[in-house]
Amino acid sequence: MKSDWKKFREMAPILRERYLAEENVNIIRLLCEADKSDTERFWNAEKKAREVARTLRRCLDGHTRSSMTDFILLMLSAGMMKMEDLNGFSEDLRRQIQFVRDAKWE
Repeated sequence: MKSDWKKFREMAPILRERYLAEENVNIIRLLCEADKSDTERFWNAEKKAREVARTLRRCLDGHTRSSMTDFILLMLSAGMMKMEDLNGFSEDLRRQIQFVRDAKWE
């Protein structure tokens, strides 16, 4: 639906910022691990930053209206989107997402 697409486009930057706020904390934790050397902390944080960047590209690059459901599923599986974030979407879209999640994750 057109209203779902509009909501999704508006929500994507908000989801990105929320996801990065959480992941930045995780990266900071890696940089502050007292039981690791400076080198280990650096490389562990760098690895995590690469993983986060890969997730961002996978979840946020190339949105189209026809692929919106696929991107929502990617965002859900990455933890960028939560099921409660779907509350403002149409019942039809929420049913589709729930159907696929039930089929894939059970």
